[in-house]
Amino acid sequence: MAKILIAEDDRISQKLAVKIVEELGHTAFVSPNGKHAYESLMTNSGFDLLLTDIMMPEMDGRQLIQTLRGDQRFNNLPIIIMSAVVGLNDISNLLKLGATRFLAKPLERTELEDYITRCLCAEKPCHK
Repeated sequence: MAKILIAEDDRISQKLAVKIVEELGHTAFVSPNGKHAYESLMTNSGFDLLLTDIMMPEMDGRQLIQTLRGDQRFNNLPIIIMSAVVGLNDISNLLKLGATRFLAKPLERTELEDYITRCLCAEKPCHK
């Protein structure tokens, strides 16, 4: 079972992501914005994966990724971006910043499940 941090300010997307994470047998923690997510990661280094939106108050997803990738403690933390408001150049730039995967909103259950499984299996051997 993995600990997954979900940085998302939209309540509907939060609830859907939490439901999918928990149905996969993992534990979900929700942060309403990037700043809260960063503070959560700094005080609790036991997270196995970060799911984050881009457009959020206080600290957006881009700033969050940049800040995390600038700290070597988070070099290997898988980060999945969830967003509806980016184009191909934006996706490319987010991946260059250090995002592991990009997922378009609205969230699609099987795609999110697949991305979570792939990211977690890349960190540790998984048995399917």
